[in-house]
Amino acid sequence: MEKIVPVVKSPVLYDRCLLLTSLAIASIGLMMVGSASMVISDRIFGQPFYYLLHQGTYLFIGILLSVFLFRFRITQWQSISSQLLLLSLFLLSLVLIKGIGHQINGSMRWLGFGPIGFQVSEFAKFSIILYLASYLVRRDSEVKNQLSGFLKPLLVIGIMALLLLKEPDFGATAVITATALGMLFLAGVRIWQFIILTTFAVSLFGLLAVSSPYRLHRLTAFMHPWENAYASGYQLTQSLIAFGHGGLCGVGLGNSIQKLFYLPEAESDFIFAVLTEELGLIGASFVILLFCMLIFRAIMIGYGAFKQKLYFGSYTAYGIALWLGIQTITNIGVNTGLFPTKGLTLPLMSYGGSSMLINCIAIMLLLRTDHETRIFRLGLQRETGLHEGY
Repeated sequence: MEKIVPVVKSPVLYDRCLLLTSLAIASIGLMMVGSASMVISDRIFGQPFYYLLHQGTYLFIGILLSVFLFRFRITQWQSISSQLLLLSLFLLSLVLIKGIGHQINGSMRWLGFGPIGFQVSEFAKFSIILYLASYLVRRDSEVKNQLSGFLKPLLVIGIMALLLLKEPDFGATAVITATALGMLFLAGVRIWQFIILTTFAVSLFGLLAVSSPYRLHRLTAFMHPWENAYASGYQLTQSLIAFGHGGLCGVGLGNSIQKLFYLPEAESDFIFAVLTEELGLIGASFVILLFCMLIFRAIMIGYGAFKQKLYFGSYTAYGIALWLGIQTITNIGVNTGLFPTKGLTLPLMSYGGSSMLINCIAIMLLLRTDHETRIFRLGLQRETGLHEGY
């Protein structure tokens, strides 16, 4: 008789749920960018698929870049975190110089390289997370026990916030500040320090909002959009009309009325409104569920890395989860009228090459962190060489 040899399955060394969820969100986003932009693309560029091809190209480049960067260990990202932060501060300064930075819709947020544009604030969000994760590992005791450990990173965040507000980019400043505060809280700073700083940050943002006529106008329009339905409340009222028109099952893919020059930025900031109009409450709920799964997996990856004492990877995963979560909630909140209008994209979905590239790299870092966590948990680090540097 032949001896039956049991088949031993190789362990899965990456988070398949995170990968499939991310691909699903990006695929739905690509579909909705194509649907939301066809009419405006045809009018501006003479062909209906310009935005779709542009977004698809950046998604393809983002996936290829992520596959390449996946080879680098988390400790290698930690070693260059300070350099990435300095680079982002340099680029944020560079974008403010007339003739170098490109002004769009009244904001100096883009650097142009021929036909290619890059929004520096997206890179700034990514770099501050890596820097803070590295800082919290290096200064763990100081952060938890001394006021200086709490204040030092705030100086860096303050400099970045000032540069972003000069553009101006109030939305990115709020996301970066909230993400940083969340990471400091998770690192174990003293609760009284956290409460004082949070109160100060909220008060400062409130003061900035009411001190600028432009921001104050947006705030009042958000509170009473129908009173200025054809002026300051126009975007929000058109978005709400899209939600109402969509109903439970939607009007069908490609059949949105609001994207026909009624709803500004339909392919970017307000893509969720177009999605709800075409796919209805059911489609919108499914997308929200995907984002919840994405953020949940990011948190669990951070927790798993923490248990294996891979602290930089853990803080990075937590930071990415906070960043994507805050930005998702804010974008959907703006679309539904819960928050004032802000120029924040829906991660992996909204039109924008810079956002897509950085989001792909962020997902790659989550997958790499999970990959190394599984290797350590299974005791395979010697076979892979990951024991070096830990």
